[in-house]
Amino acid sequence: MVSAAVAGCITNDLPYPAIQANFTSFMVEDMAGAAQIDTLRRTVVLPLAEQADMSAVRVLGYELSPSDAVLSPGYEIPTVLDLTSPYRVDLSVYRSYEWTISATQTIARYFDVEGQIGASFIDVDASRVVVTVPKDANLRALKVTSVKLGAVSSVMSPDLNGETVDMRDPVTVEVTDHGRVQKWTIYVEKSADAVAFRRVDAWTRVAYLYAEAEANKTNGFEYRIKGDTEWSAVPAEWITADGGTFKARLVHLSPETVYEARAFSDADFSEMKEFVTGSEPQMPNSDFDLWWLSKKVWNPWAEGGESYWDTGNKGAATMGQSNSIPSDQTVSGTGYCAELQSKFVGLGPVGKLASGSIFTGEYLRTDGTNGVLKFGRRFTSRPTRLTGYVRYSGAPISSIGSEPQFADWRDRPDTGNVYVALTSWADPLEVRTNPRDRQLFDPQDPGVIAYGRVEYTGDTDGWVPFSIDIDYRTTSVVPTHILVVAAASKWGDYFVGGSGSVMFIDDFKLEYDY
Repeated sequence: MVSAAVAGCITNDLPYPAIQANFTSFMVEDMAGAAQIDTLRRTVVLPLAEQADMSAVRVLGYELSPSDAVLSPGYEIPTVLDLTSPYRVDLSVYRSYEWTISATQTIARYFDVEGQIGASFIDVDASRVVVTVPKDANLRALKVTSVKLGAVSSVMSPDLNGETVDMRDPVTVEVTDHGRVQKWTIYVEKSADAVAFRRVDAWTRVAYLYAEAEANKTNGFEYRIKGDTEWSAVPAEWITADGGTFKARLVHLSPETVYEARAFSDADFSEMKEFVTGSEPQMPNSDFDLWWLSKKVWNPWAEGGESYWDTGNKGAATMGQSNSIPSDQTVSGTGYCAELQSKFVGLGPVGKLASGSIFTGEYLRTDGTNGVLKFGRRFTSRPTRLTGYVRYSGAPISSIGSEPQFADWRDRPDTGNVYVALTSWADPLEVRTNPRDRQLFDPQDPGVIAYGRVEYTGDTDGWVPFSIDIDYRTTSVVPTHILVVAAASKWGDYFVGGSGSVMFIDDFKLEYDY
């Protein structure tokens, strides 16, 4: 009776742990790519293929983390979602967290008439098309050579494709797609210029020129260093055209130099544009010669100096020793290189695999046995490739972490990698490896404007050179950050890899020409 009375007085005042429930995957029909999941903003963005009906998206499945995460009471994810507007749902593990599910869809649209100048301007939000034609074009009888203003399954009424149309006044058509009707208006404008030089995107040893003219004429560009009297024609193999829109990629330019360029169409020339090429900056300590030791932690910069690169050593050293360290086994036989070792650190169930890695950025803090990092350093130039030297010896995967997708990976060959990205971010990316709020770098993130990588499995049999071509999604966006990462175990963010995998890296260099 006494014990029962005492027990009745006990209350549980301990707060529930703050474990965020996350989506780790989300699959629907007619996807154009993987779901973009942001655990910081708690958003899922689904890229849909052109044929998808955004108002009726069939859900194929999704996965939650941790394993006891569930939909909060009163919330559901139906088998068919209307994603013409964002869908909100709560997930919970003790506490509820609101997530937003939305979709994006890219639809190829075009409207072309005979003899037009450049590509038509298509304003999706306003449902209007603006076509530019030469000043002597007959607006009473313009032949529409190709048109598509909706998805592949859409129907246009009236169908203008192949028709000769009076376009002195705006023309209206209706486009029906999945039962929804959208009214489009087509406008035609006359241009006083036979050729329009739209813009120059100047890099360092490379520049991109964009212009528009009639498609059936001889179109091209000329350029020169400012102050020179003679123009040089841009070689035809440097020029690509899509109808009346044409562009050129100039290469082998001089850094920090003022140039002039102009476009031409037959005997007509555009106005001249002036542009300045950039410099050729290199990343500090990219030969990895500078290191200093603070207690058990090796740091890849000079003592008292500014850091540019960092490692996961602060995390590895909490349960062991640094696993990204200087080595004198360099390519040249002098100085130092970086030796990245994958090791199991800790004891038994308390331990984890620590992938040897180095990155441009900063190790912020340790969260339990997980790391919180800051990826990226300020950088506004546009290199074309990253070169260097690597020596790799991979071990069989010995640690498979806790994620189900790696459950049968034990004894597979480990993989090391080096990758580079140029990004347009307001701030460096905060990377978190803790599964409860994991956020990792995603090369498909919209803020990534350029990316390239190289991977190694097995043994390189000594030092080998590498060259990573950096693939740009756009020529016009100036980057804000550069991210370079090298890791002995590619899947180390999930604590998956082979204890004993080792990667040596040396003499990284950014190149700026093609």
